[in-house]
Amino acid sequence: MIRFQAVHKSYRVDGRDVPALQPFSLDIADGEVFGIIGHSGAGKSTLIRLINLLERPSGGRIQIGGVEMTTLNDAQLRRERQRIGMIFQHFNLLASQTVAENVAFPLRLAGERDAGAIRRRVEELLARVGLTAHADKHPSQLSGGQKQRVGIARALANHPSILLCDEATSALDPQTTASVLDLLAEINRELKLTIVLITHEMDVVRRVCDRVAVLDAGSIVESGSVADVFLHPRHPTTRRFVNEALPEEAAGEQAPFAHVPGRILRLSFRGEATWTPALGRVARDTGVDFNILAGRIDRIKDLPYGQLTLAMQGERVDEAMASLREAGIEVEEVTASSPEDHA
Repeated sequence: MIRFQAVHKSYRVDGRDVPALQPFSLDIADGEVFGIIGHSGAGKSTLIRLINLLERPSGGRIQIGGVEMTTLNDAQLRRERQRIGMIFQHFNLLASQTVAENVAFPLRLAGERDAGAIRRRVEELLARVGLTAHADKHPSQLSGGQKQRVGIARALANHPSILLCDEATSALDPQTTASVLDLLAEINRELKLTIVLITHEMDVVRRVCDRVAVLDAGSIVESGSVADVFLHPRHPTTRRFVNEALPEEAAGEQAPFAHVPGRILRLSFRGEATWTPALGRVARDTGVDFNILAGRIDRIKDLPYGQLTLAMQGERVDEAMASLREAGIEVEEVTASSPEDHA
């Protein structure tokens, strides 16, 4: 659906070019939820604004559904942008307009003049986001979560095939964030929209995204399925994001284990393997002893997963590790003396 080829972006500041995004290539598949995560200033907002050419690249090619965006004239670009909805961190609603009028605004902007068609579409969208009873209210009468739901309804008005979410949950409390993410997941599932979501929170990525790219200082330093990146982060920036998303009880995984006897292993379970008693069976079969040092069970989008960090002792540890891998469990040996392995 979206293809970046050798794209880069610089800004002209005081007579010199300052790079915001280093050259990168990236494909985002039709119908997936793709997360872009990075700290403030990493280039996330610049990258997402390249998709609808609110920012033009300094070089490279951007294709949307096979259409080369950088070659379009103004009229063609306006038509293509109707296929791309966008929701914002601070809602960007029209304060003087009602909820219904805010949702109708992009329809009128696109040239729709049939009042009945506009009304039916607005009613349909407000029902989808759970705001039918609030149609005649103004934004000042709504909570933050309700305002963001209006923003989502407005972004869906012209039947887009792509939905861009620019820090869409950053201004919301955790409970409201969860409900908005559930709504985005429902929209993705039912409408088959491609969603590109930028955030600085790994927990947002874990809850809703299929794949993720990690940005650091204008460069994509890591990308892949959320499960792979979350369970096996390679780059220090990614590891920091993952650790920030861990519950407090998992903080023990960040500690070095040089004082713990035995070989330190990290086991990662995905899907049905999360619920199988493979560790106990392997321990009985091989006679090894193990001591669980840290662990968690949760979900990555719809995928259940678990991770255990444990110390294993005995003469048949290698055999136990092989048996665990045969059972579909990923096994890594942790270097106990290297704290950065847990950073």
